[in-house]
Amino acid sequence: MILGIGAPYSDHMTSSDPTGDSRDSASSRAQADLRAYFDQASAGTLVERMGIQITEARPGLVAGSMPVAGNTQPYGLLHGGASAVLAETLGSIAAAVHGGPDRIAMGIELSCTHHRAVRDGVVYGTAVPLHEGSSVATYDIRVVDADERAVCTARLTCVVRPARA
Repeated sequence: MILGIGAPYSDHMTSSDPTGDSRDSASSRAQADLRAYFDQASAGTLVERMGIQITEARPGLVAGSMPVAGNTQPYGLLHGGASAVLAETLGSIAAAVHGGPDRIAMGIELSCTHHRAVRDGVVYGTAVPLHEGSSVATYDIRVVDADERAVCTARLTCVVRPARA
């Protein structure tokens, strides 16, 4: 996945202060802007077809969800490839947030381990950084079911490079 966050990202860098000052609401607005940008940029893509929703995107954490329905293999279980799509999506967005508005992130290696079968409902994923350098970023992604049981763990490495003008 290649992802450049673009203009809405710049406001997203406002840090959140647990004391509840105005930066909290600025951060919430920035997250909403980033999610809106992601939804628009994902129109007509695999991410839209899979039903992936981003619920949080900030430095250090990207979270999202995906329905099981429509993403199953012939036995009625969540397809392992669907878990991989969710993992790469979350990790790529995390890398794009890390890279900033003038850089793009491209996944170059994805490794997934599948732990549990899921037949229905929604799965939830989180991506957190293992390493965020100037040109390479690696993320740990966990996909869980509604009971927070491990469904899939993944590691994604992205190259982060300047966006073409």
